[in-house]
Amino acid sequence: MRTPHIRSLAISLAVTTALTITAGGGATAFAAPAAQGATAPAATAAFQPVIDAARAAAQAHASATGVGKDDTLQASDVLVDPDGKKHVRFIRSHQGLPVLGGDLVIHLDARSGYAGVTRALRHQVTVPTTSAKLTAAQAKAKAAAIAKGTAGAAKLVVDARAGHAALAYQIQVTNSSTTESGTRTVVVDAATGTVLSNTPADDSFFSPGVQAKLRRSGQKLSPALDASLPAPLASSRATGFPASAAGTGASLFVGSVPLTTTQTAKSAFALKDPSRGQTETRDAGNKQLEQFSAGKAFTSTTNRWGTGKVSDRSTVAVDAQYGITSTLDFYKKTLGRDGIKNDGVGAHAMVHFGSKVGNAFWDSDCGCMLYGDGDGQTFAQPLVVLDVTGHELTHGVVDATANLQPTRVDADDNQFGEPGALNESLADIFGSNVEFATNNPKNPPNYLMGEKLGLQQKFLRRLDKPSLDKLEGTVDYWSPASYDTEVHAGSGVSSHAYYLLAEGSGKKTINGVAYDSPTYDGSTVTGIGRDKATAIFYRALTRYMVSTTDFHDARTATLSAAADLYGASSTEYKTVDQAWAAVNVTPANAPSAG
Repeated sequence: MRTPHIRSLAISLAVTTALTITAGGGATAFAAPAAQGATAPAATAAFQPVIDAARAAAQAHASATGVGKDDTLQASDVLVDPDGKKHVRFIRSHQGLPVLGGDLVIHLDARSGYAGVTRALRHQVTVPTTSAKLTAAQAKAKAAAIAKGTAGAAKLVVDARAGHAALAYQIQVTNSSTTESGTRTVVVDAATGTVLSNTPADDSFFSPGVQAKLRRSGQKLSPALDASLPAPLASSRATGFPASAAGTGASLFVGSVPLTTTQTAKSAFALKDPSRGQTETRDAGNKQLEQFSAGKAFTSTTNRWGTGKVSDRSTVAVDAQYGITSTLDFYKKTLGRDGIKNDGVGAHAMVHFGSKVGNAFWDSDCGCMLYGDGDGQTFAQPLVVLDVTGHELTHGVVDATANLQPTRVDADDNQFGEPGALNESLADIFGSNVEFATNNPKNPPNYLMGEKLGLQQKFLRRLDKPSLDKLEGTVDYWSPASYDTEVHAGSGVSSHAYYLLAEGSGKKTINGVAYDSPTYDGSTVTGIGRDKATAIFYRALTRYMVSTTDFHDARTATLSAAADLYGASSTEYKTVDQAWAAVNVTPANAPSAG
């Protein structure tokens, strides 16, 4: 799940050197400094003319971009395509205050001329005053009371998410007793004291509604486990330390797997992968830790990890580390993305998170995956499954790019609206791609999500005919009800469009799984293949989507991506149009841009 636009301020903008990536991403990429005023290294300086040109274009074309005289723009991402086209993603401030929901992407042609904009706001930002009636102390007290935790600093922001702008305080609340991860973000109107949003600071795999439904029905998940023991290892030849070492792990779900670890001494190894940006898994000790550094490092004297049973605390760490490195490999080898934030930095995980937590999360504040051990009732095992990890880490990729957000959250933390549903859909799309890229025979790739979790319906969601998911009530096609559908249920619209684009309509068997994908209009769609479909959706995400992108916007974004990659008269472009029409997303039923 995702929270509303509260974390547009919290994106970590790490610096990276320029890198060339493959046709799926098709660009030289840059991530901006972590804070305004930070000293820019050579990589930043190299992209500064592009950023300056995009900023000038945004101001010169204010009627199209919505950038006002009191707005300032900080670049969070720059992508330069092989043909010279450029895409600069900006975070907006108004009168010096960060704007929630104010993100935009400026598109430049090969000569750095203005070529268009993708914007989250459909209105200009203006507030009558930047002087708050409510004090910071009052806002913190309000946030602590509603989130039932400890309130941090109250920061003044402009909340522009609801079609108008309001001066507000943004407060992070820790040790919250109202969410599994223990951290929430609260936004309070600085004039009236009204709570504008109160959301968990994590992306959890199971929504509160599904958790409750499973428990009411008395289901107890019975996942298929594999307790194969690790194969014997050759002795390490390292003489200088630290050094990369080849280890083996006995996982909970897929048996024996290879692991790249760090050898710190002759007979000492750490579960940290130096070949993938120091990706590491640690033990949270069944506490709700808020920082990865507080976790306990996994170490070994043999470089064999786990026993395939949960009684060994390192067993689930094997699954987590394997899932994360497999996901990173997919993004790098298939799409050219080097790390979750495309900055070359690896990902982190903490297993054994909290007490009786039956869920898995991506936490962007921590910058890590969090895995509970299960609640001991419905969720008997940790959710350290490959496609769960691929799904959740993709939320991190979305956080670092479009930052897609739902439009509302109810009192039980269930989230609603098309941008949030699109976020969930992309997590399913790329999560299934992680399986295909990994191609582990003990975790055969397919277009099903959560098929190894032991659910009675044999999967949680599926992309070919989403409505076969009766647990969440996922839909196959768009309708006006999609505007306010729960995000997992609504995700079926774009997931179905992706499947049709990749594989086409009708019956097909892939890796032993039978699919039969219908269309809204009775049309026949011939797929263009998973590789091309994935390249199109990834390009659309990274260049043409923003925090408020809905399904009709996603259609436009994927058409733009297809035109970039294959041409506007190509079969690929035409099939993108057909796939969206086949799920009832067409220009004729697009909402007005009011």
